[in-house]
Amino acid sequence: MGKVIAVASGKGGTGKTTTVAAVSSCVAALGYKTISIDFDTGLKNLDLSLCMADYTVADFMDVISGRLELMEACHEHPSIPNLFFLAAPTIPETEHPDAAALKPMFEEIKTMFDYCFIDAPSGIDEGFRLAHSCADMSIIVTNGELPAMRDAQRAVEAASGMGTPELRLLVNRVMPDKFKKLQTTIDVVIDSVGAQLIGAIREDKCIYMSLHENIPLILYGKRRSAYDFLDVARRIAGEDVPLRRIRS
Repeated sequence: MGKVIAVASGKGGTGKTTTVAAVSSCVAALGYKTISIDFDTGLKNLDLSLCMADYTVADFMDVISGRLELMEACHEHPSIPNLFFLAAPTIPETEHPDAAALKPMFEEIKTMFDYCFIDAPSGIDEGFRLAHSCADMSIIVTNGELPAMRDAQRAVEAASGMGTPELRLLVNRVMPDKFKKLQTTIDVVIDSVGAQLIGAIREDKCIYMSLHENIPLILYGKRRSAYDFLDVARRIAGEDVPLRRIRS
């Protein structure tokens, strides 16, 4: 059976959608059949981060309603084998689908894919709860800023309260010089949020460049952030991967 992983954040601007795109791409590159689902109805951007903006004709509501079969609604990435994408609807009234209706779709996903990554909406409202309703694991994305850490702690508490079996923390956009000025460390972030670390991603301007050049990050060349995301993917797949030392 496949594994469903909800990727969330307490607040916007932490790089959650970039994380979903990069980690799912790396997991697929490791040879696992992977699907990424955009759950941010009305404000979807995962297609841009995956460089699949031309593959968003159908969405997960088409699957839930029975208008399309799962494999008819999702699309395989044109450049990354094993990676599939299922878009979110943009119509406001479909913003909060019925949680019970999601269960059959995710049961089917688990039989057809090794991993499913959900790009949950920012915050801990109904969209967050729906994204975690069928999740086997939650990855909370944050950075070293105090508001982001506080909101990440609330997101961890919310996911834990829903009974999500595994909770992990990903510290994104790490800038050692900034951490030094703020007199903080990755360990401080871990202690503040209260979840086990799955990875720390170094700040990298190439993430921005790859997005605007419509080239997936893992195909953009030997970039430090791509290696960091690959380490996260390997840990998700069960490998024992030590954390890289992040230098200023």
